[in-house]
Amino acid sequence: MSAPLHLAVALDGAGWHPAAWREPDARPTDLFTAGYWADLVAEAEAGLVDLVTIEDAVGLQTSDFDAQDTRVDQVRGRLDAVLIAARVAPLTRHVGLVPTATVTHTEPFHLSKAIATLDYVSRGRGGVRVQVSGRAHEAAHFGRRTIPPFRYEDVLELNAGRNPELATLFTDLFDEAADYVEVLRRLWDSWEDDAEIRDAATGRFIDRDKLHYIDFSGRFFDVKGPSITPRPPQGQPPVTALAHATIPYRLAARSADVVYVTPHDVDSARAILAEVRAEQAAAGREAETLHVFADLVVFLSSSDSDAGAATDRLARLDERAGEAYTSDALVFTGTPSELADLLQEWRAAGLSGFRLRPGALPADLTAITRGLVPELQRRDAFRRSYEAGTLRGLLGLSRPANRYAEATA
Repeated sequence: MSAPLHLAVALDGAGWHPAAWREPDARPTDLFTAGYWADLVAEAEAGLVDLVTIEDAVGLQTSDFDAQDTRVDQVRGRLDAVLIAARVAPLTRHVGLVPTATVTHTEPFHLSKAIATLDYVSRGRGGVRVQVSGRAHEAAHFGRRTIPPFRYEDVLELNAGRNPELATLFTDLFDEAADYVEVLRRLWDSWEDDAEIRDAATGRFIDRDKLHYIDFSGRFFDVKGPSITPRPPQGQPPVTALAHATIPYRLAARSADVVYVTPHDVDSARAILAEVRAEQAAAGREAETLHVFADLVVFLSSSDSDAGAATDRLARLDERAGEAYTSDALVFTGTPSELADLLQEWRAAGLSGFRLRPGALPADLTAITRGLVPELQRRDAFRRSYEAGTLRGLLGLSRPANRYAEATA
């Protein structure tokens, strides 16, 4: 295997299709139990995936673009993703745990200690997917700022270089997110690795000289520090982000270790990768590793001998939903072998790996772990055992030095 292919699984409720909760093998009555999430993550770990992401938001799920709908035939409500990850962490040993956290309307100090705690509970397998909220109804939950409503068509104009007012709004939101991540990283470094002495004989628990004020002062935050949580086991838990266009690509290039992108074919994968790398160079991070994972929503047959099952299942789900399923990412329907072909073709374009969104749970998750993964292993394209004990290790990221220890030295 010349270079490792990384795989992530994105977990969301009963699956990414809005009618997935009505499948015979779904567990809608268990969605708000710890056992449900523990079972899903255990299955992902059995498939040797690098990490699982857990979806979250600061507003109820909705079928409307920028408003809360009144539907009663789709899953509504979530558990907190960071708390889910912390709950399942002691039940797993290898897989990375990456909850989604909204970095608009919230405070970086709180999230820094939550993710540091997750890293301790998981013994070095924690991370975070930072998410920006630009929706008016979500801002109304906090009352600290007003965000004007906008339509999907407005976003298309933004991506086409029009609508300067929306461009300014989004630029500010993503600039704020970049500052947020910078505060997270500084707070994680605010304790040196050997700041804890824990010497009962001398009565010294910490070396106060090895705790540092971060004194961050910017346009969006003023944070003194230090953290109340010692430096995480990984030093810096990996930061990940989903991006669809130039402004969010810029955030990922400045701030992330992994960016999830949404190409729909191999040519768009190459174009997106080129834009991300250009933004990475502009951010002065060419020497650093920034993984680029392509997102795909997958509806998979359990085996290659049952090729039509996935198509039939998607059609059944669409009928129950009353409309055809669409997504920001490519919707793949087929067999494990066909998906393996696509992943290898896109991998050759320069992508680091893939984040697969199971259309229905548990069916599409087990098709990934018990169908796709063995197929990739047969092709010598995926690991046969976990090779590292931390998420940074699985991603090939070294443990970074502490910036404040370096400055002191």
